[in-house]
Amino acid sequence: MCSEKFAIFVGLILDLPYNHGMVFARVVVNLPVVSGEFDYAIPPDLPVGPGQLVSVPFGAQTVQGVVFDLLDKPAVPHPKPILSVLDPQPVLTAVQMAFARQLAEATLNPLSAMVGLFLPAGLSQQADTLYTLLRTPSEPKGAIEKRLLDLLLERGPLRGRQIERHFGPVDWRKTAEALVRRGILSKQTVLPPPSVRPKYVRMAQLAVPPEVAQAEMEYLGKTEVTRSRRQAALRFLIQEPQAVALSWVYAQAGCTLADLQELEERGLIRLFESEIWRDPLSRLSHREAGLGNRDVALTAEQEAALAQIVQSLNLPSSNAGLNSVSTFLLHGITGSGKTELYLRAAAETIRQGRQAIILVPEIALTPQTVRRFLDRFPGQVGLVHSRLSDGERYDTWRRARAGLLKVVIGPRSALFTPLPKIGLIVVDECHDSSYYQSEPPFYSALHAAQLYGKLCGATTLLGSATPPVELRFHAVSALSPAPTPPGSLRLLELKERVTGAATSTPAGLPPVSIIDMRDELKAGNRAIFSRALTESMAEVLERGEQAILYLNRRGTATYVFCRDCGYVLKCPHCETPLTYHLTPFYTSAELVNNSSQKSTLPENRLICHHCSYSRKLPSLCPACAGKNIRTYGLGSEKVETEVKTLFPQARVLRWDWETTRERDAHEIILTHFANHQADILVGTQMLAKGLDLPLVTLVGIVLADVGLTLPDPFAGERVFQLLTQVAGRAGRSSRGGKVILQTFMPEHPVIQAAAQHDYAAFYQLEIETRRLLRYPPFSHLIRLEYRHTDPAKAESEARALAQRLKMHIEAERRLQTDLIGPAPCFFTKINDMHRWQIILRGPDPLSLLRNLPGLSDWRIEVEARSLL
Repeated sequence: MCSEKFAIFVGLILDLPYNHGMVFARVVVNLPVVSGEFDYAIPPDLPVGPGQLVSVPFGAQTVQGVVFDLLDKPAVPHPKPILSVLDPQPVLTAVQMAFARQLAEATLNPLSAMVGLFLPAGLSQQADTLYTLLRTPSEPKGAIEKRLLDLLLERGPLRGRQIERHFGPVDWRKTAEALVRRGILSKQTVLPPPSVRPKYVRMAQLAVPPEVAQAEMEYLGKTEVTRSRRQAALRFLIQEPQAVALSWVYAQAGCTLADLQELEERGLIRLFESEIWRDPLSRLSHREAGLGNRDVALTAEQEAALAQIVQSLNLPSSNAGLNSVSTFLLHGITGSGKTELYLRAAAETIRQGRQAIILVPEIALTPQTVRRFLDRFPGQVGLVHSRLSDGERYDTWRRARAGLLKVVIGPRSALFTPLPKIGLIVVDECHDSSYYQSEPPFYSALHAAQLYGKLCGATTLLGSATPPVELRFHAVSALSPAPTPPGSLRLLELKERVTGAATSTPAGLPPVSIIDMRDELKAGNRAIFSRALTESMAEVLERGEQAILYLNRRGTATYVFCRDCGYVLKCPHCETPLTYHLTPFYTSAELVNNSSQKSTLPENRLICHHCSYSRKLPSLCPACAGKNIRTYGLGSEKVETEVKTLFPQARVLRWDWETTRERDAHEIILTHFANHQADILVGTQMLAKGLDLPLVTLVGIVLADVGLTLPDPFAGERVFQLLTQVAGRAGRSSRGGKVILQTFMPEHPVIQAAAQHDYAAFYQLEIETRRLLRYPPFSHLIRLEYRHTDPAKAESEARALAQRLKMHIEAERRLQTDLIGPAPCFFTKINDMHRWQIILRGPDPLSLLRNLPGLSDWRIEVEARSLL
């Protein structure tokens, strides 16, 4: 014992690590801006394993972290001990930890930021500051100080994030720090406990045979009223073979908790708490019951594609990730039956005892897709998306971790669900821009899904009618007799629709008529609808069918200006024109019920679509006091108004951001339209999300040119994808259908290709353009963006980094790497932040930045999908 104490003493004096049978942990702390991993000692009485969520000291803070490795020897002497384990089970699987590491390396994000993607909201907590009022000053200095002191006086000590929710965008922290220096407030760093936990309800169950309970009926109370309540409760529980929630007993018997406690004391019933799952699918009505279970006969193309997928699923998981056959691009035209192949592939995956992740672009798609999977796999499907409550997301996450779910469906966040044995990953509508996270941490769910599939040994299926050009470039036909190069993407094609619609176009796609709006103007038609579209809408309404009108702009008018001096009303925080909104922001329930009640939110507002700043429409010009204020442009609200004016008898719904801000709003609007409770659906790009609406026989594209002339190399591809997808909503049944495409640029090759449903023609045009300009797939792009409230600071930082990068490129002789910029972004100012960007283009620009210091204040997007 003495020698042991001496060894410890020597170690302390010489600052040497001392390990007396201790085990150490390498932890990724839950601080998104902190890179790296940190070593901690594991106390002997604390069971800790890889993947577990723990609390650890970090500087003066206590923070959460995830254990990534166990070590015999730490990298630093005398590491601090782990304080506690926050979840007895691992929160990340071994594969997920490897996935987080590789995704962080591929995207240049801190590992801690990527780990945060795997933790459900409420469970993940970050250090905060607790403010406590010590004394009240005699005279508060300013309105913010008075408001802050009143808040703390009323509610007691509050954390910083609680105060932020009260103040909103108001900067209160400088005031709080001044009050701390004056001794009026104290502050302390705290780690809030997880805000989610399992939910329990009180249950009641009969504890004796029914005949014993019947024999006690006459002795359940001294008064008739009390006795009758207890008798009613006991009779109800005699009839129920299983435990029943107390709320249900109260409703059926009219009894009280005291009555049930008395019955428990007599030994007649048992009261206990039982955990329940908060399942968002319990609210989902089965209006399409049986849709997923119907006996669908596959086409020859579907059979051939399914055979390739099943062959991949049957490969041993240990080998699948090394073989190119494990990743497929399913290029199928709209209505070709891609979803049925997803269902069959998921069924085969479940049969093998594994699970499937089904990614859809946005929440707008989720209800329709979920119903089909729920009908096919009842009780085995979980739903994940950001509009669920924290409790619902937490319980779905725990059910997935426990292996109780076989299929998880949702947008990009569903990819991080901890299913224990993943066999299939599907990315539906894989071209969609919503798979790219446009705020830190930046990543592409499309690329991440392929990486995760290889790590899991799973089959990855990427489906689209308009796949990204670079993805299609790398795909090799699965039916080719030539051997497949290792690591390549296998191409499966569906070139025919599965519906029996009679059309004049190949593959059963609806015919598209291009209307030159310049000719309409020459003919004296100044309306937003061409004569052909107006006549077609009238015909659809007369036949009792449905129509979709698409315009990828919100609001009533896209800019407002003074005709006297030319002044344009812009957002003071973003320097972009304000959009005029004529109609009030109705709730989804008001919209589908055609409510005549006045909305609580004001109408006639000018709104910024970047930062949500709003103001009234002025009656006088702010610059010259002129009265000639005019609104110009076109948006979805104006389209809705014009339709109602032309066809007052028509039932019209609008589907855009303003009408879908409420929970379940997408579901309500889509269900009403699918059930033919509306005749015309007006919407923005949400309409391009793979919806299957058999009664829609007309699609009107009000202005196809939107976004086509933006200074972005990917603008043409985005417009083609949107137009093709929207056109594909028509004619998805035996009724057939048609598309009317209005444009001021009918000769544009993108418009021509979309009108002919000709992906091949667009692909050839786009791939040659990118080859000449050296854009992906012929190079890789990295976008670096710097933001600052001071425009001079933003510019100087951008120029300084550009100079450093230029010298770095020359020093490493990267002759094929281009530096584009620095330059202001297209949207130069957003939310009071001035933006400058630098683009790196070359064979491997990622390696240039990997170890380059001084990038912590920069937003780095690897393989950026927009350069605006």
